[in-house]
Amino acid sequence: MNYPFASDAAKTVHLLGNLITFRGRASHTEGSFSLVDVRTAPGAGTPPHLQREDQEAFYVLEGEYEFMRGGDTFRGGPGTFVFVPRGVPHAFSNPGSEPARMLIINLPGGLHEGFFEEAGDIVPSNRAFPPAGAPDLPRLGAAAERVGIEFLPPKA
Repeated sequence: MNYPFASDAAKTVHLLGNLITFRGRASHTEGSFSLVDVRTAPGAGTPPHLQREDQEAFYVLEGEYEFMRGGDTFRGGPGTFVFVPRGVPHAFSNPGSEPARMLIINLPGGLHEGFFEEAGDIVPSNRAFPPAGAPDLPRLGAAAERVGIEFLPPKA
């Protein structure tokens, strides 16, 4: 079987202060998983959410992230690995003053790819963050609903 090289996946999307570069798509892994390289601006991240259809794993490469998984909140730097089973609320943010970077694996592949592309904006580089602005909440919500992502209210 002729498999494409992962370099043909390297499109970058900006979403919620994250530059998401596709490194391995579901089409490269027979649908098993997707792999993205994420750079997160200082103070940015994702709001609390859960997925009913897939699982997620994070591996920190640079900087520090704060993770929320279930009822726990913790920080991790390079080498930190975090696994999130389906249905478990989670979030991440960059608490530092410099961009942070990690790899995210989504199992099975494809669902998050579609969400990132629909909710985010294609950008020319995975190095330069676009100017910060308010997210398009209706667009974000519609894309999330289509792939089974549920955004949760912040803790009081």
